[in-house]
Amino acid sequence: MPQFALYQNKNAAIRGRFPLLLDTQSDLLDPPATRVVVPLSPAGATRSRSMQKLTPMLTFEGQEYLMLTPHLAGIPTRELGALAGDLATQRAVITAAVDFLISGI
Repeated sequence: MPQFALYQNKNAAIRGRFPLLLDTQSDLLDPPATRVVVPLSPAGATRSRSMQKLTPMLTFEGQEYLMLTPHLAGIPTRELGALAGDLATQRAVITAAVDFLISGI
């Protein structure tokens, strides 16, 4: 499971608001039973709440999504949906958001 892989959200109760889950966990670790993910929300619904560094806009397949870094969570790998794509090209922005969540800078 590569870092920055993007998965469909299998959880039907929240899939409408958070259709995609971004895997932020390093793939250098042995494959654990859980992955650290951040939900992505379509930008149109949440743009006004955006804090650029903490919740940056990410582009996937021509659409913008808000990275909801404060909702970072560990979930069982079995709860990840189908692989949707990869956001490794946006690594610097993603890493900066997670660093800001943890360190405040």
